[in-house]
Amino acid sequence: MDTQTQTELEAAAFRTLRDHLAKRTDVQNIDMMNLTGFCRNCLSRWYQEAAEERGISISKDNARETFYGMPFDEWKTKYQTEATKEQKNSFKENH
Repeated sequence: MDTQTQTELEAAAFRTLRDHLAKRTDVQNIDMMNLTGFCRNCLSRWYQEAAEERGISISKDNARETFYGMPFDEWKTKYQTEATKEQKNSFKENH
């Protein structure tokens, strides 16, 4: 497989992950962090960092909107729930 095709396939898989997470508003970031060690905020930060490495300036808010499918504050208001004591304890133990 040539490099360009590999890059295109990786980008397509990444977009599918982004779109899947935008639809799965029931999945909280703390659950993702506890299970996988990353969340939507991590993905948006990696996206922003990749842009900056290429000389492209993207704000933190714009990068987050890419992964939330809406402004971050709007997503938090609509979908974010208060973390349970168990979720918080798991996060402290694992991070």
